[in-house]
Amino acid sequence: MTIPTVPAIPDIHIGRVYDQRDPECEIHYETFGRLADFFGRNTPPHRHYCFFQVHLLQRGSIRLNLDGQVYGGKAPLLIFTPPTIPHSFYSEEDTDGHVLTVRQEVVRDWYRAMPGQWPDSLLRDAAFFELASLPASSAADFAALERCVELLQGEFERDASGHGALLLALGECFFIHLSRLLLAREPSSCQRHERSEDLRLFLSFCDLVESHFRDHLTLSEYASRLAITEARLNDICRRMAERPSKEVVHERLLQEARRLLRYSAVPVSEISYQLGFADPAYFSRFFTKRTGMPPSQFRLAG
Repeated sequence: MTIPTVPAIPDIHIGRVYDQRDPECEIHYETFGRLADFFGRNTPPHRHYCFFQVHLLQRGSIRLNLDGQVYGGKAPLLIFTPPTIPHSFYSEEDTDGHVLTVRQEVVRDWYRAMPGQWPDSLLRDAAFFELASLPASSAADFAALERCVELLQGEFERDASGHGALLLALGECFFIHLSRLLLAREPSSCQRHERSEDLRLFLSFCDLVESHFRDHLTLSEYASRLAITEARLNDICRRMAERPSKEVVHERLLQEARRLLRYSAVPVSEISYQLGFADPAYFSRFFTKRTGMPPSQFRLAG
């Protein structure tokens, strides 16, 4: 008897599927209306692997399935979706606002620079809340959040000196105000369904990769730390992220390599050592095989 497999929830990479101006961008901005016109007002379940996404809706209404819980509300409202968390929604035609999508390693770097200021669970749990549900003391942070995203909107459409650095600075400012709102919001009146065991394990694997990708652990070592077999880890990654576990690790290494090549003047050989490669030539082959160009050429092209 053949046991039917549960199809993977589609992963949508905004920079590759929707906006190809910079497919590997670390921060992406778009209006909700334009995204809805592209993907549809009735968006089926999907996820954004390796990206945080924040919807800040300013008009209209939305019905949302977020991490297994159904919500509905009228703007102004905020939706916070951590990486890999499945979500789907239906919005009315007049619904509009802002959508900010940020790579998880960028957000984690921001929070590592603020040790002890935020609870560990803050970036793991999805959230939905209307402005009306926030305490009056949070009004200033909500207004600052709107101002930050408006500045991001303007900068995203420019190509001036310091563009990348300013996007990162505005993005960090946005997430600090967002974090204050997440801490201040009233607990949801409805309980979130328990996540599936596979999703829990996949998120734990992603956390391990974030902590150890420079250490070049074997897949057996990752699986052992999760108390599962390597075969199960690989199966979970294929269903959760539509890629094998090895590629999850390699993608994180590759993304860090891109960041260092693009935003630093560190020699390629030194970057290879920073990423845990004992041989710069092997790092060059690793990078070239996956990007189609050697690290030095990528740096020049960026």
